[in-house]
Amino acid sequence: MSDNHLGDFLRARRAAVRPGDVGMAHHGLRRVAGLRREEVAVLAGVNADYYTRLEQGRERRPSAQVVEALGRALLLDAAAVAHLHRLAGSVPGRPNPSAGGRVSPALRTLIDGYCDTPALVTGPALGILAANALVKALYSPFERVDNLAEMVFLDPASRRFHTRWDRTAEAVVGHLREAEGLDPGSLRLRALVDGLSERSTDFARLWDTHTVRGKTRAAKHFLHPDVGDLHLTYHAFDVRGAPGQQLILYHAAPGSPSFEALRLLGSIHAQPTVATTRSDE
Repeated sequence: MSDNHLGDFLRARRAAVRPGDVGMAHHGLRRVAGLRREEVAVLAGVNADYYTRLEQGRERRPSAQVVEALGRALLLDAAAVAHLHRLAGSVPGRPNPSAGGRVSPALRTLIDGYCDTPALVTGPALGILAANALVKALYSPFERVDNLAEMVFLDPASRRFHTRWDRTAEAVVGHLREAEGLDPGSLRLRALVDGLSERSTDFARLWDTHTVRGKTRAAKHFLHPDVGDLHLTYHAFDVRGAPGQQLILYHAAPGSPSFEALRLLGSIHAQPTVATTRSDE
């Protein structure tokens, strides 16, 4: 895993932009994928040698103005520009996600109260720090319910359970890229990425795209062996006072077949336990 996070990100995003995407004419064969360094420099209004130093890691602290210009040149969306700022160190007072490994008793009580809604708390490396009983029922096809990234890429049940596995995989990798920008020195995240890269060619390929994506809200379609199709919507909320932690809720429309399937799933797997917790991420 390279320590030149800024340069690696710029190089990968440059390769993803074609000259035609930014209104540049091109003729014949090109020796590089995407834009040339000189072309990015022109689009961003910076010196070509300076941009080369950024990619090579010889310069690692561009100004906020340069970061914004590079974001426009590389057609980055808001999440990717924010990630680029973090890599460049141009976001003041960024929190340290590694501090958020313990789930508060109040939050554990809250997620236990969602009887018809799977609710869990994740850390920055997508470790499951706490989960209510319905989450354990939902993920019962998996051998281990401890890290969402490892479950998606390493568990044999994943590709059948996630009916849109490709989208799920891309979202997971994008979230880990965002987490890397928030805490580039995280040993836990580095170990997770290294392990997944060695064991999953799909993860390694997606990681090299440097796509950044935060968890917010999206539709999910699961196929559970006990109750069949589950069409859910997930919502992710940052946990105040615990940087890096997110509360994730899976919601089914009341009265829908998926709502009834969740209730049935809960009754099938009902047992007198409270939310499981982990002391660290």
